[in-house]
Amino acid sequence: MIPFSILDLAPIVEGGDARQALHNARDLAQHAERWGYKRFWMAEHHSMPGIASAATSVALAFVGAATSTIRIGAGGIMLPNHAPLVIAEQFGTLESLFPGRVDLGLGRAPGTDQAAAQAMRRKLFSHENQFPRDLVGLVDYSRAGAGRRVRAIPGEGLDIPVWILGSSLFGAQLAAALGLPYAFASHFAPAAMMDAIRLYREQFQPSPRLGAPCVMLGFNAICADSDEEAQLLATSVQQAVVNLRAGRPTRLPPPVKDYADTLPPGARATIDNFLACSAIGAPATVKAAIEDFVARTGADELILTAQIFDHAARLRSFETVIGLFAG
Repeated sequence: MIPFSILDLAPIVEGGDARQALHNARDLAQHAERWGYKRFWMAEHHSMPGIASAATSVALAFVGAATSTIRIGAGGIMLPNHAPLVIAEQFGTLESLFPGRVDLGLGRAPGTDQAAAQAMRRKLFSHENQFPRDLVGLVDYSRAGAGRRVRAIPGEGLDIPVWILGSSLFGAQLAAALGLPYAFASHFAPAAMMDAIRLYREQFQPSPRLGAPCVMLGFNAICADSDEEAQLLATSVQQAVVNLRAGRPTRLPPPVKDYADTLPPGARATIDNFLACSAIGAPATVKAAIEDFVARTGADELILTAQIFDHAARLRSFETVIGLFAG
């Protein structure tokens, strides 16, 4: 079976706080390392009451210090929010602390709304060419350059794998042109997934960093002893999706029995679209759904996410899923 990785948003649950969420993230990463997951990525989001990973590189340092072999990385850093030099230094620092274990996934969305983006004091460029320019500049900082006036220290001379993240065809084209691995956000924006995969593979140009296309796909996996229990656990993320789409993001709420049945058709459609790439159920249900998804997409790697209110249930879910494919 292909490698499995984890994407964690360090969910802040109702009744909890960011400290608890970050300690839970570290605990999950420690377990994931023992279970055999390949990567543990965290994502940059801002002004979101239910996500504790806004300072992504800081959170990754906390996780990296508590683990020893699992790859840690950003899935991703939203480059429009930052000066490329700052990201080169931050991830150069991580690579210096945890050599050979750091990934840098880059996206071109702000990971927040307009007001929060402006509060970060970075101009939001509407021109699509700005992201490629910033990306190339960031990668250039990692090259040895004794004669360069501005240098990323730490960072210079370190070979940190760079991934392009996307939910549209733009990222697929850019990753293909630069010969970089591509991670598609199918766990929440699956509409263009198959077109993006096809385009990336067809247009891929080998590079010194990567000789052949490499596609990682986001996938929601919530596993429990029964289909009914897993469906109940999934009502937490369903509520979060509805609240987010309504413009009122909240902390991750506890499960509510038969939640979807209380919603109007439009809200139910929102949930179905958002979670189209998901496996929710008992072990046999989840295994069949994952096998079908991999066969249909040809994914080279899956990065799993599970927004589950109870941390112990979240651990059991991730442990069960990878155990289904052990050996």
